[in-house]
Amino acid sequence: MTFDINVILDQMSAILSGAGVTLLTWIFGTLAAVVIGFLVAVGRRFGGMLLDYVLGFAVAILRGTPFLIQIFLVYYGGPFIGLSLDPIPAGLIGISIYGAAYYSEIFRSGFLAVPKGHIEAGECVGMTQGQIIRRILLPEMTMLVLPPSLNMAVLLMKETAVLSIITVPELTATLSAIGAQQYAFVEALSVLALFYWVLVEITGRLGHLVETKLTRFRFFSA
Repeated sequence: MTFDINVILDQMSAILSGAGVTLLTWIFGTLAAVVIGFLVAVGRRFGGMLLDYVLGFAVAILRGTPFLIQIFLVYYGGPFIGLSLDPIPAGLIGISIYGAAYYSEIFRSGFLAVPKGHIEAGECVGMTQGQIIRRILLPEMTMLVLPPSLNMAVLLMKETAVLSIITVPELTATLSAIGAQQYAFVEALSVLALFYWVLVEITGRLGHLVETKLTRFRFFSA
């Protein structure tokens, strides 16, 4: 057995298409997860005890069950409640909901880490809850939540490989099919591993650059 790079080169158009689906699913799924997670965190922080309990219970379920099971329920269980989705929309919804549960905890921890005195000072000068969030909580918690947020984005990137189970035509599904058809599993899996490694490195370097730019917003508690 030899490593035949021509197998990969001959299928480059299909591989690029699969890589594009992976990137789009990851980017849009992560952005949606960040937005939903932030709204959940705000709801738990400012929505009262009942909303905090309900949202906390939902987050606990999502964090306590494997992503594979969740994506199966979204795709195969959806028709039982009248929700019939194509693979890509189902994958996006699955990634978004799964990631939102973790991002909500990241943002909630960031909220809790902001000194209460800063919030009380905002209330004393007549700021509304929205102004306190925009002008105090968000700037001060940004540096705190950035590293775990980037780690979560990397984890969601890797979870896109699970979407091949519901026939999303992303890179894992594409290369698995090429490997099976051409009996070139080593070549296919090597390209897949290289793709994710490069993507993780790029994400890490961009995150480090953003963190450096935001250093001036770092705060120190007395």
